[in-house]
Amino acid sequence: MRAVWKPSNRELDLKENHTLVDSITAFFVPIHKDGYKFVAGFAVAALVASLLSAPLGGLGAVATLWCAYFFRDPERFPPKDKGIIVAPADGRISAIEDVVPPNELDLDNAKRTRISIFLSVFDVHINRSPVAGKITKIVYVPGKFLNAELDKASDENERQCLTIETKDGSKIGCVQIAGLIARRIVTFVQQGDSIATGERFGLIRFGSRTDIYLPPGVKPIVRVGQTAIGGETVLSSIGSGKSRS
Repeated sequence: MRAVWKPSNRELDLKENHTLVDSITAFFVPIHKDGYKFVAGFAVAALVASLLSAPLGGLGAVATLWCAYFFRDPERFPPKDKGIIVAPADGRISAIEDVVPPNELDLDNAKRTRISIFLSVFDVHINRSPVAGKITKIVYVPGKFLNAELDKASDENERQCLTIETKDGSKIGCVQIAGLIARRIVTFVQQGDSIATGERFGLIRFGSRTDIYLPPGVKPIVRVGQTAIGGETVLSSIGSGKSRS
């Protein structure tokens, strides 16, 4: 006779105790602690504006909700495949080029594939490690605040450079680049720390770009214009020699 599945007592209890509030709150994404003060500031400004004018108060409320949305910090679930390289940020892949990496990353002078991800003010701005390994270099470079989509932003804008070395000795470079609106790059890790694939290593406030430099000979499996999800979208894999099509 064919077995018939029956829910356990615990599953029945969870189902019975699941309320409408639980269903609604499941859709809300936590806010990163770095955003608390900004959300509070927007909320106070909205309250003051509402005392002056109802329409102004409404605009302030919308701005407060946007601020909370900007600092959202969703959980991400990196694939378990060995050797994969995942996107370090959410956003649109704006460029894929073969270039010499910046000196700050302390990589060799051979050309590597650089994947640039542009983060709009509506994207999640938490940056995540593309691989598991040890952080061998962190360098902050002051600079300009040009449009982050410009190619020269990689060399001229304020940025934070981070190099990660995997167990097999491969080195991947990540560069957080400030943009027209971004004025602060925040890093959660220190040089010498070990980090897991998809683990948070920093954020950039209010619009920016993140570059990732693949190991020599490693080619991407993504295209310009594709939308990346930080910590989940697979950009390539170590040892991959696929040509870009």
